[in-house]
Amino acid sequence: MSEDKLFKPVGEAANEVQEENDNGVSLTGASDAMGHPVQEIESLCMNCEKNGVTRLLLTSIPYFREVVLMSFECPHCGFKNSEIQPASQIQEKGSKYQLKVESKEDFNRQVVKSETATCKFVELDVEIPAKRGQLTTVEGLLSEMIEDIEQDQEMRKSIDENLYNQIAEFIKKVRSYINCEPGTLPLTFILDDPSGNSWIEYKPGEPQHKWSHVQYVRSDEQNVVVGILTEDQYEQRRRAKLEELSNKGRNPSESVKVGSANAEFLSDATDIENFNNEVQTFRASCPSCTQECETHMKPVNIPHFKEVIIMSTTCEHCGYKSNEVKTGGSIPEKGRKITLLCDDPADLSRDILKSETCSLHIPELHLDIQEGTLGGRFTTLEGLLKQVYEELESRVFTQTSDSMDEATKQRWVDFFAKLKEALDGKVHFTVIMEDPLAGSYIQNVYAPDPDPNMKIEDYERTQQQNEDLGLNDMKTDAN
Repeated sequence: MSEDKLFKPVGEAANEVQEENDNGVSLTGASDAMGHPVQEIESLCMNCEKNGVTRLLLTSIPYFREVVLMSFECPHCGFKNSEIQPASQIQEKGSKYQLKVESKEDFNRQVVKSETATCKFVELDVEIPAKRGQLTTVEGLLSEMIEDIEQDQEMRKSIDENLYNQIAEFIKKVRSYINCEPGTLPLTFILDDPSGNSWIEYKPGEPQHKWSHVQYVRSDEQNVVVGILTEDQYEQRRRAKLEELSNKGRNPSESVKVGSANAEFLSDATDIENFNNEVQTFRASCPSCTQECETHMKPVNIPHFKEVIIMSTTCEHCGYKSNEVKTGGSIPEKGRKITLLCDDPADLSRDILKSETCSLHIPELHLDIQEGTLGGRFTTLEGLLKQVYEELESRVFTQTSDSMDEATKQRWVDFFAKLKEALDGKVHFTVIMEDPLAGSYIQNVYAPDPDPNMKIEDYERTQQQNEDLGLNDMKTDAN
């Protein structure tokens, strides 16, 4: 049986289970597993050491793509356990989600938490470490945490009553948030997964501050956590980096090899000219499989803007491909906000550069693209909107529409209809790009004259923005 038929969407698999139950067909037995959505396997109960039943369901859910849902139940002692295991590959980048819980409905948001993800509730000063994978809700995470803590409360009371009282007070505080008591909300929930296989449910049309998603490149330590690197490989790479830094410190006059066998930079004017006119190639580690692969890099000057660096990576070992745009030059003193009124279908063909630090907002379409989402992109406005449409439609709506309530489903349908009208040039809309590093750009078709439909504003970065960008600790003195 093909993989597509094994890993069916949750709604489709649930319907098949219901049909089998209605027809009185038993799902038990590994021999029937290939023909039925649920497999039932007799297995040992770790609580009473008698035999119970483990049920397995191979299905597909958003951003996890393929997963294995596992549920164990013992008829003898009543012990139950359930967990989720990813069956898809580790994503190219890690993912960090943030949700502002502002009402009881937000506690019911679906959460896909892989075994490598950590959960943090900022106002409660609580972090749930990475453990088994779960398909749950925000409230489910907090409720399970309370249950785990309460199990040993009676023993704590007899040993250390002061500790018992402190934990009881903390449990009371958590429950006050779950019950949405006055003065508790909002609650900031952060889900951080270096494997990129976790998700918090998103609802279209929400305010920009409510939900955000940022992708990031994993560190070597995180590659060890997700299983891409072994401890020995990590140690070897760490030693190699230390040795390389040490060698550079002892031999500052040595040329630095950054390219292939015949690509070497020397400190003369000829190589500087070649750098600007040719595609440079250097060896780097693939972020997917950590094998060596080639990265191509070329500076390009965008008229009436600045120089940018186009980077392309292709791994011959695992097939990983990546294309990104990095802005060159020094860090500007101010951030920049660009507002463009698109009142003509021709505006869709304007070139657009969205850097990694840029957020994009289109109020008329209820579309918010947060910093870090999509990475650095140099494309057209139409190309950017098409990418957003395709990713949301294929990775979120198609795979979750069966489990949505009618109101949420209708909001998604209206959102896609409005976005499609914008792509067809049938509606006017406003594009607002805000980049604290002023590294983003929308083509001015009237250049060098001002564009009557475009407004460019420079602004002072906030202290928090400087902190997030690492500028507060940056030292520029010679000493």
